[in-house]
Amino acid sequence: MLPTPLHLIDGRRTPAADGRTFPVVNPADGQTISEVPLGGAAEARAAIEGAASAFPGWRDLPAHERARPLRALAEAMVRDQQRLAHLMTLEQGKPLAEARGEILYAASFLEWSAEEARRICGQVIPASSVEKRIVVLRQPVGVCLAITPWNFPAAMITRKVGPALACGCTMIVKPAEQTPLSALAIGELAMQVGIPQGVLNIITGDAPQIAAACFADPRVRKVTFTGSTDVGRVLVRQAADNLQRLTLELGGHAPFIVFEDADIDAALAGVMASKFRNSGQTCICANRLLVHRSIIEPFTARLAEHMRALKVGAGLEPGVTVGPLIDDAAVEKVESHVADAVERGAVVRVGGSRAMGTAMRCFLPTLLERCTPEMRCWCEETFGPVLPVASFETEDQAVAMANDTPYGLAAYFYTRDASRLMRVAERLEFGVIGANDALPSTAQAPFGGMKQSGWGREGGAFAIDAYTEIKYMSWRL
Repeated sequence: MLPTPLHLIDGRRTPAADGRTFPVVNPADGQTISEVPLGGAAEARAAIEGAASAFPGWRDLPAHERARPLRALAEAMVRDQQRLAHLMTLEQGKPLAEARGEILYAASFLEWSAEEARRICGQVIPASSVEKRIVVLRQPVGVCLAITPWNFPAAMITRKVGPALACGCTMIVKPAEQTPLSALAIGELAMQVGIPQGVLNIITGDAPQIAAACFADPRVRKVTFTGSTDVGRVLVRQAADNLQRLTLELGGHAPFIVFEDADIDAALAGVMASKFRNSGQTCICANRLLVHRSIIEPFTARLAEHMRALKVGAGLEPGVTVGPLIDDAAVEKVESHVADAVERGAVVRVGGSRAMGTAMRCFLPTLLERCTPEMRCWCEETFGPVLPVASFETEDQAVAMANDTPYGLAAYFYTRDASRLMRVAERLEFGVIGANDALPSTAQAPFGGMKQSGWGREGGAFAIDAYTEIKYMSWRL
């Protein structure tokens, strides 16, 4: 078993105040791989104290001095890629090749933020009289809390930490209980590269207690959360008393539309890349496949062949492309979605059951045909390697079917018609659009949803906006 890592609070490694720990379990075999501190309100209050004390000094540093340790942390993660990826696969289950890719992706947010720190500018606005000047300042919001998910345990931290620290904010990170080891490893590297005491704090443990303590303290000015819509609603209510600012990246239910004029080879590759990355456990993965009636038969036949060729197993096994789901509840949800679809008339073309083998919690890549809107897999986020398919006849019908969801995080479509590309992109009610592109997320672009998929944007210059306050000064000469 791996050694027990400790909280990072105010620049020091500390256990839980009462000494309690909780296990971190490898989803592939159910074995405990480590114990981490079971923190709660006391640890949250200590982290707030440290972050609040560090804030004035970090805020007042010149931008290039804040950028330097962020860049160093990105470089350290790249150098330590193999170890960090191995740790991630142990606690999260994704194939090792995907974990390596996530480490580079995570480092890219820090690198971008380090560069962007130098470009956080105010503005001088022409005044309405000769004796006045109007100056607009952008200043860091203050102490921030980041609550991060288990499906991307490194990238979802750096996507929040990078811009926050670049702006001059200090931050407390509460990682998911299933995957705290990646977060604590990043914290260790942050200490090594010289991020000052109290600027970055990482605490593991009881999420409700930690969140409640942070929301109760008015020194915490901003909370950023990636997770379910249901939890997002709870956080909105908690933020009301102190009116803390929120960035919420919540649930998704992405449609993937293949028009009759699409490049079929590219569309097939896109479906595979979008749907089965991280075993379908991504908020922006394809959840509903809509194919034009004229090409649905040959398209799904070729798709079925690609899906059968995927290798399912533990993430550390050579050649595995689909790893285990995160826990038993995740497997049960996937099974219930498949059972519900079949009961309502869907046909299983590929998969449809748990995978037999040495790894636990693996589900076979599953293609469900003849799907209809009342099926749970068509109206809920499955978060597993299950792909329901339906046909459409017109562009208007495809857009209407795609938009028929309370969620609006990501959507994909494939076409060779430039006019259609613009029309459809404008009409889809989603914050991220992949037009002939199944992997649209990148550090320099805005990421976030519409409708019940959240508030605000992360990524690029838009992320900087989320961590700054606008101050207007009217100056009489």
